[in-house]
Amino acid sequence: MSAPHLTVSSTRLADLLHPWTTATQSAARTGPAYRTLADRIRALLLDGRIPLTARLPAERGLADRLGISRTTVAAAYELLRTDGYLTSRRGSGSWTTLPGTHTEIPTRGLSPSTTTGVIDLGVAALPGPGRALHQAVADATDSLPTYTTGHGYLPGGLPVLRETLAQRYTRRGVPTTSEQILVTPGALAAVTLVLRTLAGPGDRVAVESPTYANVLDAIRQAGNRPVPVPMTDTGWDVETWRDTLRTAAPRLAYLIPDYQNPTGHLADPGIRRTLADLARNTGTTLIVDETCHDLALDLDPVDRPLPMAAFDRTNNVVTIGSTSKTFWGGLRIGWIRATPDLVRRIAATRASFDVGAPVLDQLVTHHLITDHEDAILETRLPALRAARAALADALTEHLPDWTFSMPLGGLSLWVRTDGTSSLTLAETAARHGVRVAAGTHFGTDGAFEHHVRLPYAHDPATLTEAIRRLSAAVAETERTRPATYAGFSGAAIMA
Repeated sequence: MSAPHLTVSSTRLADLLHPWTTATQSAARTGPAYRTLADRIRALLLDGRIPLTARLPAERGLADRLGISRTTVAAAYELLRTDGYLTSRRGSGSWTTLPGTHTEIPTRGLSPSTTTGVIDLGVAALPGPGRALHQAVADATDSLPTYTTGHGYLPGGLPVLRETLAQRYTRRGVPTTSEQILVTPGALAAVTLVLRTLAGPGDRVAVESPTYANVLDAIRQAGNRPVPVPMTDTGWDVETWRDTLRTAAPRLAYLIPDYQNPTGHLADPGIRRTLADLARNTGTTLIVDETCHDLALDLDPVDRPLPMAAFDRTNNVVTIGSTSKTFWGGLRIGWIRATPDLVRRIAATRASFDVGAPVLDQLVTHHLITDHEDAILETRLPALRAARAALADALTEHLPDWTFSMPLGGLSLWVRTDGTSSLTLAETAARHGVRVAAGTHFGTDGAFEHHVRLPYAHDPATLTEAIRRLSAAVAETERTRPATYAGFSGAAIMA
């Protein structure tokens, strides 16, 4: 069991439990107040609003803040300990845990994209852009002979693509030179290289909670320790980030400010500036993943926030980009934007992993960006808006008790399941011909069991049918749902 990395103050926990008066009045009708308090804390933990290994406030402090007896809080804590959601040590306090069956949820592995009859909602990625991709491949093939006279190993990336990407950042308001770009085989490879270059075994990496599942794996594989910082219903909790960066002292922090995966939240300029300032003040390097930046569904280009790098005054921001969401996941090209010195360090680190990204894929990416990007987005964004609306409508019709917020962009909805276990649902749904990713994949140590990520990367008719099948799977799951979780609805968690 790792040591607590964050203390939840009595004021903060009381805010999460608000309004407590209503809860205690309800408890008088349904059961003792200590059980209601334990249930509410457990729900916050399973929902990811309280992170794992967080130290809870002392019994007396929480009792005073809630206006209840210390005996009530002590009994609630004892019930949580008995059920495996709290661990206490004399002189050290009490911190959150999960029962042993919920530790270390595997996140690796993608399903085959050609499974007959199964609608795959487990992957948030679009098919290739058809004719534009074919033309870019043809143009890349025509220009390939220029590069085949050499050995083809380019640790920094193809010069023409590095220059294209640098110009792209400059147009977005962040002046960039080609020496600040390093091309990688995808965004995950980029994150892994940054981790291996800037962090050592045992170093902490702060992450949004929930966050991109494969990055959690990459952090663990690098021997680093993820430190979850809970997202709120509206996005980033600046005070919690401030407390985490100060008390946990993570070497790195991984952020997705543009249509966060999986919640879809978009960080406004104030949040971006504040997080960049916090990183500077605490010496934390921010790994900023902009993979979904281009998928803005409800904002005009002039209204989109500047990149996080625009608020970076001391080179504390390393930016990650990728072709996987804008163009196609099968085009394995990502990149890193950093200082020229750091780019050289990362290029040296990568020698033990690979010696460069495929030249042909880099040429294809260059042609897609320079010749086809605007046209591709002009077609894709309206289609994604229609798909998002169809998914939302289908959920409202077939699963009306599930709740979600409509994101301004990105590829998926983050949906609260009204208490249905997403782990159980994922297994049941497969028998009904639809694949979903359990919410636990996007948290540490089994959090978010009552969430699922539902991508709208399909046509409206397919999404409607997928939710019809998922509704049937939910009905089957509910018939065998453990009574222990019966009362944890989304509304109760958020009350």
